[in-house]
Amino acid sequence: MASQKPSHAPMRVLVSSTFSFTICFAVWMIFAVLGIPIKTQLGLSETEFGLLAAMPVLSGSLIRVPLGIWTDRYGGRIVFFLLMMATVVPVWLLAYATEYWQFLVLGLFVGLAGGSFSVGTPYVARWFARDRQGLAMGVFGAGNSGSAITKFVAPVLIAAAGGAWAIVPKVYAVSMLITAILFWVFSASDPAHKVRGSVSLSQQMAMLKDPRVLRYCQYYSVVFGGYVALALWMTQYYIGEYGFSIELAALLAACFSLPGGVLRALGGWISDRYGAYHTTWWVMWVCWVAFFLLSYPETRFTIMATDGPMDFSLRLGPLFFTLLLFVVGIATAIGKASVFKFISDEFPQNIGAVSGIVGLAGGLGGFILPILFGALLDFTGVRSSAFMLLYGTVCVSLISMHYSFKRNGLKAASPSAVSA
Repeated sequence: MASQKPSHAPMRVLVSSTFSFTICFAVWMIFAVLGIPIKTQLGLSETEFGLLAAMPVLSGSLIRVPLGIWTDRYGGRIVFFLLMMATVVPVWLLAYATEYWQFLVLGLFVGLAGGSFSVGTPYVARWFARDRQGLAMGVFGAGNSGSAITKFVAPVLIAAAGGAWAIVPKVYAVSMLITAILFWVFSASDPAHKVRGSVSLSQQMAMLKDPRVLRYCQYYSVVFGGYVALALWMTQYYIGEYGFSIELAALLAACFSLPGGVLRALGGWISDRYGAYHTTWWVMWVCWVAFFLLSYPETRFTIMATDGPMDFSLRLGPLFFTLLLFVVGIATAIGKASVFKFISDEFPQNIGAVSGIVGLAGGLGGFILPILFGALLDFTGVRSSAFMLLYGTVCVSLISMHYSFKRNGLKAASPSAVSA
């Protein structure tokens, strides 16, 4: 029996959690901008930069599994608050790091902020009826827009400090502390939301034997892992490919990050209305087309015509490139929500546990991809090789979805069947 709670409590929880997650995500993505002056200062290669940018994503991914369990067992409010408090000191210490290994180690602790998703998702979902959980989780997931906030705020802070990047972690640490206090004041808790006899870590990992969980892990590694990887990579991509300043590059990169976060609520509504399967299917197709176009590198070729050789050049200009990224941002926002709609529909008693596993898979994708982007760039010298890699991952998802749901029957994926 659920305990009685004030009618305004769900909205307080949703608003305070979404705001907190936005700040956590901004901190999690700090190296998307901060990594660029650090790369110049330390003389890092593209692969080393990829590792630096991805280091917070690693710890933020690995911590998601135990955080999902703890949220089920102890409640989301206390876990969320303690998680935010645990990141304040490491973020502040970034301002005083001077060696590459110091940034890597501190990055692991800063990355704890990324685990907030596995806390907030079940915490928010349990305050809403099942037919509204997709929208509620989508609104909460809009906190991914914190990535865009970093791209807006960090370059301005660096410029205001006369190019001294150390101002960024100091401002972020203070912001995280204030956010944690505000969250504790305005959020709420309900003892009935705690899952008695919550699964252990070994039991949770045993869920990987469920083919449904494996499928959702793969989908999420594309829509979330790809989103995180591109959010970390695009600022320096614009600088290297088009020669833009860090301020303009970050602004254009935000054209991808912002819709990729804010429109997640739209994805939740679409998933509630049309079902998780159909929504995710179309998301993958949109990404497939966009990544194919983005993969095409600058090409010059000569045709021998009757009047002599004719030279041609094909290249994505910054306007069309940014437009395609904007479309991908919208698609990933919708896809991130639709994958978690699968989870809330099929695992209502273990949302925290399953979301922890799926979040781990998505986060690991976000960790591995930037490193691979850098390695491919160092090896091939072709910047668009990053999109070639993403194109391949989407192909795997489309093939998996086609055969998995064809075998099980599409009725299982319809909105009416899922919510029955």
